[in-house]
Amino acid sequence: MNTIFPVDLVRQYKLISEEVDLAVLDVVRSGRYIGGDAVSGFERQFSQYVGTSHCVSCNSGSDALYLALRAFNIGLGDEVITSPFTFIATAETISMTGATPIFVDIDRTTFNLNIDLLEKAITPKTKAIIPVHLFGQPVGMTQLMDIAQRHNLYVIEDCAQAAGTRWDEKRVGSLGHIGCFSFFPTKNLGTCGDGGAVTTNDLAIADTIRTIKEHGSRQRYNHDLVGINSRLDTIQAAILQVKLRYLDHWNQQRRAVAQRYHELLKLISGIQLPQELFGGYHVWNQYTILVKNKRGETEVFRDHLQKKLEKKGVISMIYYPIPLHLQKVYQGLGYEVGSFPVTEKAVREVLSLPMFPEISFKEQQQVAYALKDCLNDN
Repeated sequence: MNTIFPVDLVRQYKLISEEVDLAVLDVVRSGRYIGGDAVSGFERQFSQYVGTSHCVSCNSGSDALYLALRAFNIGLGDEVITSPFTFIATAETISMTGATPIFVDIDRTTFNLNIDLLEKAITPKTKAIIPVHLFGQPVGMTQLMDIAQRHNLYVIEDCAQAAGTRWDEKRVGSLGHIGCFSFFPTKNLGTCGDGGAVTTNDLAIADTIRTIKEHGSRQRYNHDLVGINSRLDTIQAAILQVKLRYLDHWNQQRRAVAQRYHELLKLISGIQLPQELFGGYHVWNQYTILVKNKRGETEVFRDHLQKKLEKKGVISMIYYPIPLHLQKVYQGLGYEVGSFPVTEKAVREVLSLPMFPEISFKEQQQVAYALKDCLNDN
């Protein structure tokens, strides 16, 4: 019995190892380890890919969010609306500026912000919205941008899991005022370490972000703003230049993997399969099912199922077991159990199956058979 892990990064590397190795060695031999042509070249290529005028690379997806918030002068006294069902970085960066994260419940089908609930959360203190394109599924950006425009709000897209995702034929990161990307190794466009980028069509915003990420400096030893050190390493940029050429192909493979899962799992009772939002192009960073249980013990059962799958050689993941509004760090915001019922139900039921472009049909069959056997044993 083979063990199938959530992602296998080595398989991808082996397919492009010669190109990656050469790109890394070129940087090492150049002696230019910070900045240089690899970084500027990647920024230019990625902005063209996303469909924006500007791209500013940085150290991580978390830094991208923080830089975006700083560029809009968001801080103490401001409120920023986002999802409670996402990685902590989305809300954490809001808090880092001194602003307050305001959560809105999710849609159970897409796992993204329920846009129909958005306007109820807007107050005179609201300054921005951060929609999260979770698991590679786009948020319905047409409706969201209409709301933002009516209320004069900034929109910062969290595209950490969504490189290549499209809404209405436009790539995410080009739909809001700013797009924020992560190049963590497990992302659809992942490097061999940390990395991130900000995309925008606004030259002034791009210049501000570039200044903040360079210690607040436009000219060496002259500091106009309080900034940070947030560079994309040259080696990582060189790797990303190689991988960007393959991104659309890998995303097509992910979509094929998702479709095979749909077919393999559609007749299995006790689970709800993920769906693609009409008008969107899902790139399936994760394939996340909902595990239901007639006894109502969803959390206990889902965790029990995960352990049983592991014994059958299938390693699954749970994103995210504790919603942000119930995290200890945010107890002071006043949210309680029951504040966001759809999110709270989802975190007890979500289970992400192995998903990466190179997974074989045979391995997916193993996942499906194991899942069916484990559910039948319940």
